[in-house]
Amino acid sequence: MSMDLRIKIGNKILPNPVGVASGTFGYGGEYEKLIDLAKLGAIYTKAVTLEPREGNEIPRIVETPSGILNSIGLANVGVTRFLSEKLPALAKLPCAVVANVAGATEAEYMAVVERLESAAQLWGYEINVSCPNVKHGGMAFGTDPQQIERLTKKIRALTKRPLIVKCTPNVTDITVIAKAAEAGGADAVSCINTLVGMVIDTAAKRPVLPAGTGGLSGPAVRPVGVAMTYRVSRAVSIPVIGIGGIMTADDAIQYLLAGASAVQVGTGTFVDPSIPVKVLEGIVEYCKIEKIASIKELHSRFSQP
Repeated sequence: MSMDLRIKIGNKILPNPVGVASGTFGYGGEYEKLIDLAKLGAIYTKAVTLEPREGNEIPRIVETPSGILNSIGLANVGVTRFLSEKLPALAKLPCAVVANVAGATEAEYMAVVERLESAAQLWGYEINVSCPNVKHGGMAFGTDPQQIERLTKKIRALTKRPLIVKCTPNVTDITVIAKAAEAGGADAVSCINTLVGMVIDTAAKRPVLPAGTGGLSGPAVRPVGVAMTYRVSRAVSIPVIGIGGIMTADDAIQYLLAGASAVQVGTGTFVDPSIPVKVLEGIVEYCKIEKIASIKELHSRFSQP
């Protein structure tokens, strides 16, 4: 029995539901010799901002039980160098390329998308309104549903490409944020970005990260991601992309059963770059055993609590 792995988002199709999360996979080419990129559904690029960003002070990453805390600060080469230096190589990759877009103001988000619209190679956009590691923009947008809806509407007016809004879990009710993105014209939402956390050096009596707090990712956050994906998928009519702590096919299947149409592997690639491919193979094997023909059918097999 063959399974239909294709996922429709907006006016385009992803070949399969397994992608790699923004900020964890570089610009794709770094992993080209480590895994077969043709087996990925999509690469979600490092964040692209209007101007280059050096990011936060080091150290930027600290290990935690079952995860990591990062404070990278959206370090990237900026949209001009992204277009001239990174996109040509990305365009040669055999999978969909989704640009993760970030900014400090609405005008910056829009300026980045306007610049990227000239690049025919891009499949779509993931709008990062949920990064907890920057002082301006980022999560400040993602916690205000009115700002989310307004920003999404403005970006929607600039492009016909699939538009995905990445939601923060650091809110009272993530469904309010997701519904605001849908009302603004988003074709899908990603759930979730990292959780705010802190690690303290007890000898120095101060936070390990110079920025104080960082974003928690890895297996520790998976139950939170699954629960929020479950809630959001029942609050909106657009596809939900599940993110957070996926290390195995079983982890991804939990997201898909909860209501996700697709998933992204992030921190797991630091441990084993082949995890996204193993996850896809495991999903296919599971569906063969369960005689499931599509992701939509997988959704219907879930028993409501």
